[in-house]
Amino acid sequence: MSITVAVVGASGRMGSAVCQAVEDASDLELVARLDAGDEIVPATLGGAEVAVDFTVPSATEANVHALIDAGLDVVVGTTGWDEEAYARVREHLARPEAAGCAVLIAPNFALSAVLAMSLAAKAAPYFASAEVIELHHPAKVDAPSGTAVATARGIAASRAAAGCPPMPDATASDPWGARGAVIDGVHVHAVRLQGLTAHEEVVLGNPGEQLTIRTDSFDRASFMPGVLLAVRQVGQREGLTIGLDALLDL
Repeated sequence: MSITVAVVGASGRMGSAVCQAVEDASDLELVARLDAGDEIVPATLGGAEVAVDFTVPSATEANVHALIDAGLDVVVGTTGWDEEAYARVREHLARPEAAGCAVLIAPNFALSAVLAMSLAAKAAPYFASAEVIELHHPAKVDAPSGTAVATARGIAASRAAAGCPPMPDATASDPWGARGAVIDGVHVHAVRLQGLTAHEEVVLGNPGEQLTIRTDSFDRASFMPGVLLAVRQVGQREGLTIGLDALLDL
């Protein structure tokens, strides 16, 4: 029996790819395509069991709450989420009227990226320094990417759990922000360059050695196996799940 799917942001770059991937999957059925201006209510969702949101950071949280209200499980690939927004979704899912609904929010659905993030977190306590460089096409509206934020937080949490000291950095003056953003003590650098799709490097260093972990997505097709995995499994989960790694037993 097919899982029925609605895609929110269906005419966007990622949304279009998700629609095609769902239509190509023998165990899934695309029943609704929604875009900006379309109301998210049961009447527009075509009887979908699962909704996939690939919209924009300014709209995604409201979309998720509307989809929960409509009784759907939700898979979210839109970035821009913070801890306060996660908490609001958790609270919504805990209400009696949301019973049976689950939400999965992933900063990246490319399997190579998920594995790279996991490896970076595991390796971080063994190195004195770690920095993250993310590289994307210039049409991306947020910086740093959600993947880079999640990677930096994973590195920081792993180092904190291991009791690592702060990373060495003698920079005393940086009037132009050349050292990048600092997320939980980890420097993150964003590149926006024509010709790129989605790429990330994690560079870890010790005296006399360096480890570089790099993931490259050259086409949006790279995200589709992860999206479809989430669509198939989100209904088996409870509450809010953050990250595709929870489905990969990492």
